[in-house]
Amino acid sequence: MTTATPMPHAATKMPNAADKMTTVKAAWDKAAAGPKKDAALKHYQAAEKAKSANHDAECIRELDAAVHALA
Repeated sequence: MTTATPMPHAATKMPNAADKMTTVKAAWDKAAAGPKKDAALKHYQAAEKAKSANHDAECIRELDAAVHALA
């Protein structure tokens, strides 16, 4: 009988909110000034609030919205 090899833990877990915040902040810092950067800042600030309230899922959603705003 063979057993399936489990996926490594890192491959199955949600992205770490703190790591994603660092990545999004770096992208925001590099972005040109304008309405996209302003919109991304609002989402990033909402993500900071969510993170400080220990709402990681909400934090990740706001960070995703910030990335989308920069695109």
